[in-house]
Amino acid sequence: MVQTKRAGILSPANLRAKVALAPSVSETLTPQREKPLPWLYLSVFALWAAAMWWFQPRLWSLLDMSYSTASWLALLLFVLFIDFAWLYGLYNVTVVLFAWGYALKKKRSGRIGNFQLPENHPLPPVAILYTTCNDFVEESVLSCVRQDYPNYTVYILDDSSSPEFQLRIDRFANRFRYKVKVIRRPDRRAFKAGNMNYGLENFVSEPYFAIADADEILPVDFLSKLVPVMEADPQCGFVQANHRANPDSESTLAKDLGVGIDLHWKWYQPLRNDFGFVMFLGHGALLRRKCWEEIGGFPEIVSEDLGYAINIREKGYRGRFVEDVVCFEDFPDTVRAFRIRHMKWTRGTCEFLKLKMMWLLRARNISWAEKLDILFPTLNLPLTILYFFFMIDANLMLPWFFGERQDLTWVTGGVEFSMPIYTLGHGFDNIYSGDFFMITLLTFFAPVLCFLIGLARQPLKLFKFISHSTALYAALGPLSALGVITYFISGKAVFLVTGDNAQQSNGLSESKGFWSTMRSDWKRFLQRSHPDSKIVQTFEVGVALLFGTVCIFMFQISFLGLCFAFALLPLMHHLGWKNRFVRAAVYAPFFFILAGLLLAGLSLFGMQTVFFGYGFHF
Repeated sequence: MVQTKRAGILSPANLRAKVALAPSVSETLTPQREKPLPWLYLSVFALWAAAMWWFQPRLWSLLDMSYSTASWLALLLFVLFIDFAWLYGLYNVTVVLFAWGYALKKKRSGRIGNFQLPENHPLPPVAILYTTCNDFVEESVLSCVRQDYPNYTVYILDDSSSPEFQLRIDRFANRFRYKVKVIRRPDRRAFKAGNMNYGLENFVSEPYFAIADADEILPVDFLSKLVPVMEADPQCGFVQANHRANPDSESTLAKDLGVGIDLHWKWYQPLRNDFGFVMFLGHGALLRRKCWEEIGGFPEIVSEDLGYAINIREKGYRGRFVEDVVCFEDFPDTVRAFRIRHMKWTRGTCEFLKLKMMWLLRARNISWAEKLDILFPTLNLPLTILYFFFMIDANLMLPWFFGERQDLTWVTGGVEFSMPIYTLGHGFDNIYSGDFFMITLLTFFAPVLCFLIGLARQPLKLFKFISHSTALYAALGPLSALGVITYFISGKAVFLVTGDNAQQSNGLSESKGFWSTMRSDWKRFLQRSHPDSKIVQTFEVGVALLFGTVCIFMFQISFLGLCFAFALLPLMHHLGWKNRFVRAAVYAPFFFILAGLLLAGLSLFGMQTVFFGYGFHF
């Protein structure tokens, strides 16, 4: 085996000498619980039950206003969605509280992730699988090559169709022939899962393998810190490393939104070691080959990472999250890439739930706390379709059945202005109360609570981040709903590569003739619902115009801000994040939302509280 200082490779003797003074892995590695503690989800449902006990009688009383089957159904949907929104809001609040307690306990106990192999312990060979498809990043694969662990090989699993990328990869591999091998398969079946399965079946034989995404930067001690965890615990099926936003990213979008990666991983991942299900998140992880073999390889679905994690859990293995090993990942560098990634996640999650949800619910070796910890975040994206239906119900159906016309009058500079608006009838007055408003605010801000806490000492940075985040994440409702609808029509999920700029979906069809072209484009839209598609973008703008018009007549200031974000998102897709108009306009949605909430809090103009907290973020 060739060794070189430039690549940061240490000999086995030097590595053992380096760790000889460290305690053995058995002394530093806290034993993994066979099953997680149930207290987090017991707390979530206890708080939700208390909220239902306090508020539900007032909500059910709204049904007394119904005068037809259709009006009764509109009210019932309104009530049930509010209940559902509160459940998710309380889930996010409880996770943050438990994460704070978990971090405090770990700090007091002095527990860290600095696990080391004892002296004379054999160093097992490890494979690093670098997956790429027309998005090769040399800095990322260099981080794979420059590990300080001596016994490993880097396999570039190249699914690229571009000759330019293939040539770049081959040139890189020639520079590091002693350490790098390139694997290309004859087809692209099953996307990333198929790519990894092909490499593992035909070329990779090491007992452990790490997975690195095309834009991921591994720390130099990634393997030397994670291999001991696997060696110490035979029931550990994978070790998931922590992640932070790449500080060297040149993208303005990444710099503005990357802090969200840091805070989300900090609050939502570490406590899963004790209170939930540690998820394999698809990259930046070390996996045990034996587990891969026992489950018959990665499931050939878009969400192969989650499929792998639940399959090995049913076999008796668990994952472990190591907070102190930090990889860097890139936030999408354009709004277009951000939208592509979101559509991939949405349709991939729909596919996972369709194929694996009933299997998961029937699994015997996965506890109910773990099942809940899988389903709460996993259902979040597909259930945005319910949020979309709620927008229709609350902003179209309820005003149709229970709206009352009144004139809104105000005086400015001695001049009186009057504007006709529609408000919901007096039957809704029993939910216009302080306690109802407070739980609505809780629901609204719960998904971003970790950011509010994490950036509390930097108010300007917090305002900027929440404003930018609102313009992106809160605007995803129509796109998510379309992804869910088209998946259930087509029954297919396509692995859309975020960094592949060649995967256009709205180009001219090869079919000749207007109707043939229309049929071809429609079929492509249903199969991929690619954000490049004009059908997708027209739908988003249409939703914005429809609900925006209703907001004006209902004087719904907060929801008007959200509608502005709906229209702005496809515009940013084309103009880019650095466009001068965009740089100013991204603050408008959050400004309108805050203004509407302020007016509602002051009970001005008889405004009702806004109920769209679910789906606001992530």
